[in-house]
Amino acid sequence: MENKCVILIDNELPLGVIANTATILGITLGRNNDKLVGANTIDANNVKHAGIVYIPVPILKSTKEKLQELRRTLTQEKYNDVEVVEFTDLAQQCKTYEDYIKKSKKITTDDLTYLGFGLYGSKKEINKLTGSLPLLR
Repeated sequence: MENKCVILIDNELPLGVIANTATILGITLGRNNDKLVGANTIDANNVKHAGIVYIPVPILKSTKEKLQELRRTLTQEKYNDVEVVEFTDLAQQCKTYEDYIKKSKKITTDDLTYLGFGLYGSKKEINKLTGSLPLLR
C-alpha cells in the first residue's frame, strides 16, 4: 500500500499564521510517524545532516468551512486508518501548553476553528479526502 501525506491550511489566514500552522503540523506528523522521516546523512566533508521526509508533503489550500467539514468527515469509521493532526484557533492563542490543555477541556469539538490539518494514510484515502484541493501558493 502506498501512503501519502498532505497538509491543508485555511488560505485566508495571515502569512505568518499559515507558516506557523504548517510548521506545527509538520513537526507533529514527523514526531508521530517514524515512517515519514529518513535517517541522518553524512556529506563528502563528513558533516552530518538531519534526516528529512521520505515523501513529498504538499500544502493544500482550504477554507475555514472546508476544514470544519473535513473534521466531521474524518470521524467516519472508514477513515480510522488516516492519521490526523490538527491545529486550531485555541492552540494558536494559548501561551503555554498547560494553558492549552486546561482550555481544551472546556471547549467542544464543534466550537473549535481549525486552521489546518496534517493527514497521513493510504494514498487512496487521502486522495478521496483532498483530491480536489489546489496547492497553496
